[in-house]
Amino acid sequence: MLVRLLHVLAVVALVGSAGYAYSIKYESIFYAEKLSKLKSQIQREKDAIAASRADWQFHVRPDRLVVLSNQHLDLKPLKIEQIKRFKDVPERQPKTDEIGKKLEAMGLSASTSTPGSGPARAATATP
Repeated sequence: MLVRLLHVLAVVALVGSAGYAYSIKYESIFYAEKLSKLKSQIQREKDAIAASRADWQFHVRPDRLVVLSNQHLDLKPLKIEQIKRFKDVPERQPKTDEIGKKLEAMGLSASTSTPGSGPARAATATP
């Protein structure tokens, strides 16, 4: 009777250990699949980042405005015959500092006059 009881206990211990081994196996398979999904997601995100960088490089090219104007505006350069005299060529306006002028108007900064933005004033010496 005691021998049968020991046999039953041994069988139960073996079945329990086999069940535990299978649970570890399935858990490791679950985590391996999860890891594989995460790696593929990381790869997709890296590909998306690379595509975004390539798109950004396209938009920050120095000749971007030329390409856009040629595609959408159909601009053509002036021919030399179209310019009659040198004074007919438009001049560039001096760059104004709008924020500085607003601060000057509020009395928060010193004068921001730039060359060409107003009449020149001679410095006066005070005794």
